[in-house]
Amino acid sequence: MNAENGLPEIASMLRPRPRDAHKGTMGHALLYAGSRGMAGCAMLAAEACLRSGAGKVSVMTDEANRIPLHTAVPEAILWTAAHEATGRSGRLSTSSGRLACYQSMGIGPGIGRSDEVAEVMQEMLLESDMPLVVDADALHLLATHPQMAEPMTGRSVLTPHVGEMRHLAQGFGLPTGDLGDSACQLATTYGLTVVLKGHPTQIFFPDGRSASCPFGNPGMATAGSGDVLTGLVAGLLAQGYPTAEAAMLGVWLHAIAGDYAASESEEECMLARDILRHLPQAFRHLKNAAKM
Repeated sequence: MNAENGLPEIASMLRPRPRDAHKGTMGHALLYAGSRGMAGCAMLAAEACLRSGAGKVSVMTDEANRIPLHTAVPEAILWTAAHEATGRSGRLSTSSGRLACYQSMGIGPGIGRSDEVAEVMQEMLLESDMPLVVDADALHLLATHPQMAEPMTGRSVLTPHVGEMRHLAQGFGLPTGDLGDSACQLATTYGLTVVLKGHPTQIFFPDGRSASCPFGNPGMATAGSGDVLTGLVAGLLAQGYPTAEAAMLGVWLHAIAGDYAASESEEECMLARDILRHLPQAFRHLKNAAKM
């Protein structure tokens, strides 16, 4: 890896951590992740969010995930259905101002696609205007409920892979022949930042600009890799990075960590946890590039 392909420009976006920083000043992110049997999605996203530099991370998840999450990511705060007196079989609810203490949201990894989940997602979008990243099941819900895009305008990062982008294009009535064109149209029409994951990963901005990340490798095509990216971007948003910068930094850090993982292992053997494990090297790589 080297400093070519605009890496110093990306690296210059990375802010130095204030010497007087404490967990209350580094942002509190909320992740809605992990239905029953999908605790791993929440674990990966939560740890990535914490490793982004966010001061605190809370996870809205199914009560069945409590013990696995507390064990795997003891630093995370849990908000589960069993603690909500909603009268609807323990349904998660964001009513009564529960979202006011957070600076960003990440929605989607492993949450399922039921009507009830769609209702919770809609509540979250309408109750708060904080920046958010939308991935996985939440993208499928958005494709089937395109009206939810309206409250996302100007504050959201969508992170679809090719299949999810095709579903979004169909849901929003966009052409599906060239998914890059579809992602660009989605970004400019609805005021969204769209990260089209692949090799290379492309980022499309509401003003029509785009960027392409030259890093990453086929070993990153593994379950949970996208959950890591979701947590990473949500954590950067919580720290106050503008939406475009959070998306670009998240994509580059994720891809560089993946390349470090591939250099240590074979691509066929890579796990999403390997990307997480190499995030410190990715941050160091960007910091070194900023000095060039």
